[in-house]
Amino acid sequence: MSQDYKLRYDQIREGDPTKPNTPAPKKDESMEVYQTPSHARNLCLVWLDGKRMFFNYAYLVSGEYSANGEKNIILLHFASYTVQLQGYGLESIFMSILDHAPKIITMVDERYVVDGIESVVTDMLVERKNE
Repeated sequence: MSQDYKLRYDQIREGDPTKPNTPAPKKDESMEVYQTPSHARNLCLVWLDGKRMFFNYAYLVSGEYSANGEKNIILLHFASYTVQLQGYGLESIFMSILDHAPKIITMVDERYVVDGIESVVTDMLVERKNE
């Protein structure tokens, strides 16, 4: 039996023959990051209903992280908006926002939160500032 056949047989037994032979690195389900440096960067928020809204990092004035209670809170103060992210294990998202790395942050229904995921955003609120 050839080695290639054995690997394909193992993939079929696992239920997904299209999977690569090497296991994929553990991925944060609620965030996608930029892979290469660039000058124009935006942060896109995606809600459960499919609504999307993006903010340019150039207008990010400050951010706050709070780990009080069971849920974590991140407040992002843009020039015209305040964004509040709530969820679990959000410190890694906050630290990556410092580098303007997150490209897309996707909200996850709280019913589907499982242990083992590094960070999960369960609620996102956006408020327009009065000028």
